[in-house]
Order: sequence, then C-alpha cells, then structure tokens
Amino acid sequence: MSPITHFLVGWAVSLPATLERRDRALVVLASVAPDLDGLVALADLARGQPAESLDLWSRYHHVLAHNVTFALVTAVACCLVSRRKVVVCGLAFLLVHLHFLCDVVGSRGPDGYQWPIPYFWPFSTSWQLAVRWQWAINAWSNIVFTIGLLALTLYVAWARGASPVGLFSVRADQLLLATLRQRFGSPTRHTHER
Repeated sequence: MSPITHFLVGWAVSLPATLERRDRALVVLASVAPDLDGLVALADLARGQPAESLDLWSRYHHVLAHNVTFALVTAVACCLVSRRKVVVCGLAFLLVHLHFLCDVVGSRGPDGYQWPIPYFWPFSTSWQLAVRWQWAINAWSNIVFTIGLLALTLYVAWARGASPVGLFSVRADQLLLATLRQRFGSPTRHTHER
C-alpha cells in the first residue's frame, strides 16, 4: 500500500490512546517506517539505472525493514524517546505489523509479483508472509480504503479538533479545523463526548 495509506492507518489506530503530540508522531511514523527500505531506489537512481529497472529496490524493498527484527528495533527506539513508553512501544510494534499486513494484502506489483515479506529476516528467509489473492497496489480496494481513512481523518479533525496535520504544524492544523468547521458547522456537545 501507499505510504500515505500507512500514515493514515497509524493516525487512525493511535486515536483511542491519549498521547501527547510527540508520542503520537512517533506512533504514526512507526506505521510508515517499514517503507524506509524503499529508499534503496535512490542508490539505484544515483547509479544511473532507469526508473523501470531498479535492481536494489526490487531486491531489498519489503526485506530490509519488513521483518520482525525491524519491528522490534522500531518499537524499542520509540520507547526510548517517548513519554508514555509502554503505550508507545506497544502501538509502534502493532503498527509496524499492521503495515506488514496491509502490504501482504494490497501491494501486488503491476507485473503480478506478490512482494512476500521475509518475516524472520535476517535470520531466515524460509518463512515468508504472502497470500495468493493479494490485490494490486493500485486496485480499487486500496483506493476505497484510503478514501475511507481520509474521511475518518477529516471527521475526527472536525469533531475533536485535531488532525495528523498537527504533527507537522499546529498552525496548519488550526487552519484545517477552522476550514472544516466553517464549511460543516461546529460539532454539537454530544459529538465531543463520543
């Protein structure tokens, strides 16, 4: 799935937890972190490889950071720099695994390759996460899922007064909130209590 979709999944899953801005940002970033292994494409491009034949990317994306070792390292790193250590550590570990699940379900390439995830890498590549029915990364189901997450995000921003934009800029978050409430009105008191 798209990094934007992974980001929105992280935001949605973090909503029930009472977290400060910094801790929520750590959790949301953990949900996107496995896609760091896609940065090997930059090395391919630096070596002058055409965009359609990225050797390092095709060999190492869904490998280097799509495994239980990376999940543990990410969770521990988030724990070390967070305030609510146990909650952030647990959510980071969960969200890295949700990232894996989303990729296993919805990341088939245009050539039909299913992107299996070597869960126990670097210790073993014998057990790989994959499903036969994996849908394409640009399939309607991924698009609908992402639109649903965007709708949830906008609703929560309107109802609660906070969005993932606030992870980057409090001012931009306030502008988004003001725009939503100007367009759709202020939420009733009952909406806040949900």
